[in-house]
Amino acid sequence: MFDDIRPYRDDEVTTVIKKLINEPALQASIARIKLPFTYKTFPKVAKFIVKVYFKSRAKKFTSIDDIQKEVAKYLYHLIDTSCSHFSYNGIDKIDPNKPSLFISNHRDIVLDVALVNVALYQSGITTVEAAVGDNLLNQPWVSDLMRLNKSFIVKRSEKTKRAMLTASKQLSSYIHYTLTENKQNIWIAQREGRAKDGIDKTNSALISMLLLNKSKEVSISHYLEHLNIIPVAISYEFDPCDRDKAKELAEKEATGEYKKSENEDFNSITRGLIGKKGHVHIEFCDAIRGDFEDSKAIAQAIDNEIIANYKLYDSNQKAYEQLRNQNVLTEENPLKNRLAQLNSEEQKWLLTMYANPVFAKETLNNIKVTHS
Repeated sequence: MFDDIRPYRDDEVTTVIKKLINEPALQASIARIKLPFTYKTFPKVAKFIVKVYFKSRAKKFTSIDDIQKEVAKYLYHLIDTSCSHFSYNGIDKIDPNKPSLFISNHRDIVLDVALVNVALYQSGITTVEAAVGDNLLNQPWVSDLMRLNKSFIVKRSEKTKRAMLTASKQLSSYIHYTLTENKQNIWIAQREGRAKDGIDKTNSALISMLLLNKSKEVSISHYLEHLNIIPVAISYEFDPCDRDKAKELAEKEATGEYKKSENEDFNSITRGLIGKKGHVHIEFCDAIRGDFEDSKAIAQAIDNEIIANYKLYDSNQKAYEQLRNQNVLTEENPLKNRLAQLNSEEQKWLLTMYANPVFAKETLNNIKVTHS
């Protein structure tokens, strides 16, 4: 029932890896990164070297756990080289015996869920199955790689409304089954696509999808107990893709559209992984409980948790002050060098994406004061 979207199982690992070793497009992608000069001059030789290397390493991978342990090594290296500090809090709110549906804000294509996994792994909690949109899986081998690392597929490119509804029902059923029957943690972003403007807002359509599997006899509050939604606030001091996002937002504002270049998603993934991020913090929030009226109310409750627990850095505060007071940039401003490479409209958007978490906290605090 879920074979076309679920992650691969242990008994499929060897077959899938053999197929990947012989995939020319994957060989070329690895060679471009690891052997750029050789690939540019002798592409066939570079691809052959990659193939031989992976063939020699493949024998050690016989289970999903083997692959996750290998991925963990690379993640620890990435954290050491790209983050000046990595921290997490709220692990005590997670019951390791009750599977959780982690819903986080979405700033980086790959790193958001990877860092959540690091925090869980270091705390002795089972890593997540991660949702990944089929819009990012433009090649079968990319899908194979993701599914080997405990990812399941979200179908976003169905052509008709009927097909989209069928896909949504399948996904809703899969998430509920995985949590309740497989006892497996799940991660999904609060919205499709990254929050390029720094506004972390849960798409209520996501919550509606999650509730599609709920029978009419079951209350929303009871179904939420099954889902065990734990919002997660991920805070980056610096976004390695901030200038690219600012340029995209400025172009959209000026022309009404923006067209991605051929390898843009791949380049964003690479830059997000290896680019300097400064301090990064993950906060696991309180689980969503209660008898909510509808999907929008649940989405708002998730937003409130993420906004309240988002960690503000000097980069956020300085951007907020700059936009609010129109201050002249000082040498001490941590965004000064990033802004220097942009035109005035792009600068406005870069400041906005850093300032919006401050505005969001301010708004949330004002609402709390009004209701108190």
